[in-house]
Amino acid sequence: MIEMRHVEKTYPNGYKALKDVNLAIDQGEYVAVIGLSGAGKSTLIRTINRMIGISGGKLTVDGVDVSSLSGRTLRRFRRNVGMIFQSFNLVTRTKVITNVLAAKVPDLPWWRSLLGVFPKADEMEALKALDQVGIASKAYTRVDQLSGGQQQRVALARALMQNPKILLADEPVASLDPVTAEQVMDDFGRINRDRNITVIINIHHVDLALRHVNRVIGIRAGEIVYDGGVDGVNDAVLRDIYGDEAPEIGKPAPADPAQAQTAPAEGGR
Repeated sequence: MIEMRHVEKTYPNGYKALKDVNLAIDQGEYVAVIGLSGAGKSTLIRTINRMIGISGGKLTVDGVDVSSLSGRTLRRFRRNVGMIFQSFNLVTRTKVITNVLAAKVPDLPWWRSLLGVFPKADEMEALKALDQVGIASKAYTRVDQLSGGQQQRVALARALMQNPKILLADEPVASLDPVTAEQVMDDFGRINRDRNITVIINIHHVDLALRHVNRVIGIRAGEIVYDGGVDGVNDAVLRDIYGDEAPEIGKPAPADPAQAQTAPAEGGR
């Protein structure tokens, strides 16, 4: 379980990205975090694996105080938390399977890491992960020969190689066409169900989120203003989250340039 109690995050420039956040997310939930750019979405999910440290309050994962971790204990903790970025973070000039196997490098003896020699069992596991996201046939293709949607699936397969309990995704479908975005959200949903992995996604496309997730967290100016099921998301709720910029269902939520400029470069979404 992920628990946040009175969590705060203030950046060195004084920007307050999170304000008194209280959340509890159970194992196996599929959650969308929605809100304007600059509202604190990216900051919220990045505190979970401590890519960003909190300034106040308490954040625990399975009873472990995340702020207390450092060095080896932090690295071990992060093995249980997969992270997928909008930019994919792949090595495009190498093969798909090599990118997926990269998730196993921290577990390898130094000589295997140096030579790039992976055990046969790891290669079979990588192929299985690629099969789960529907691109096993591309295992020995160079990443730069794939479409954006296929590259996102490679990133997802690489995260699955960690055997995570939690999967965080920061705007994973923002750069994809609508059909591919639906397919990727389907992939997340299937993995959530089949593996009982907690999936937490930052997403601008409200209608897409409502078709796929089980729970929605709405954040506005660093504060949680909605936390509930998809059936409870209506026009009034969207106005609470987005104000005058409330999106119409069927259209992506708008960006908020003013807030986006105030937030630090890491996103603060």
